[in-house]
Amino acid sequence: MDNVSLLNQVILKFKDGFKEHREDVSAVRLTPDKYLWLGSDETSTLERLSAVDSQTFDQHKQFVVANFIELPMSEDQEIDIEGIAYSDYYLWFVGSHSWKRKKPKSKKTDIENIERLTKLESEANRYILGRIPLIDGELLPSCPHPENPNEQLTSAKLYLTNRGNLLMDALASDPHLGAFVEATIPGKENGFDIEGLAIYQNKIFLGLRGPVLRGWAVMLEIELEDIGLGRLLLKKVGEQKKQYKKHFIYLNGLGIRDLCWDGEDLLILAGPTMDLDGPVRVYRLKDGVNLQENVLSKPDIVMEIPYGNSEDHAEGMTLFTDFTQKPSIMVVYDSPAQVRLQGDGDVIADVFGLG
Repeated sequence: MDNVSLLNQVILKFKDGFKEHREDVSAVRLTPDKYLWLGSDETSTLERLSAVDSQTFDQHKQFVVANFIELPMSEDQEIDIEGIAYSDYYLWFVGSHSWKRKKPKSKKTDIENIERLTKLESEANRYILGRIPLIDGELLPSCPHPENPNEQLTSAKLYLTNRGNLLMDALASDPHLGAFVEATIPGKENGFDIEGLAIYQNKIFLGLRGPVLRGWAVMLEIELEDIGLGRLLLKKVGEQKKQYKKHFIYLNGLGIRDLCWDGEDLLILAGPTMDLDGPVRVYRLKDGVNLQENVLSKPDIVMEIPYGNSEDHAEGMTLFTDFTQKPSIMVVYDSPAQVRLQGDGDVIADVFGLG
């Protein structure tokens, strides 16, 4: 394991209207055309920044997800985007799929705040696993495939149900995860909570912040079938021909906060499942594209990521090697420290060497 190897910092320049949400960035992905895509856990939009140089991303453009994918609730209701991935001219994103508990507020009395702590809710927009065609930095509802004009690229989402979507239906009877799904435990209380997304060919990997089971984090692997009209169904996969595979990964009691590929290795950003500051680490799961079923995986620790006192919570990472010319990742933070905030729209992200 390496000590922290901060290579440099990068300024992310958002428009003034995004000032509030620069403090709750929860997902990031650098696409091959060197656009930086980000998501917030408080909005229903996707944000695009363009590279000015290796240390500045500017020209913020916002895309409203509802313009491409029909949402079950108003676009004013957050999707709680926690993961972004890119594959074969599609930008993919995933909501948390989680429940939440109301927070105490400083202006309310103790009695009122104790009552707030009884309030649980889940919002239908949080159960979106979707894709949108991405061509030359622009999101499109549909378009021909650039390399195969006979193939049409289309926006689509995993089919929604009363429980959330088909994945939640499938997991409701799972021997490891079903009790958490059915008990409606909030995500920040070791409940079911998706926070990582990585795609390799037809394989979609979903990293769970929670639940963590006796110190073991869980990652789901699924494949999807497009049945038209913007609908995706779960294929049966694996030895047991279920609608998902489960992978158990030992992260020293931490949950998964993000995923990204480094070649065929899977990098895992790990942090507490509960509402704690740290620890935060990056792990490397070698040959992650070919994970076997019924195996307990123990990845290598790559580095420790610094964290603050109720601030600087690492939420997203993306490979940044194309800019640094050496193996590296960019990390973005929820609740960034004040020193990271510049002007009315800028926030500073970190770039770490992978060693």
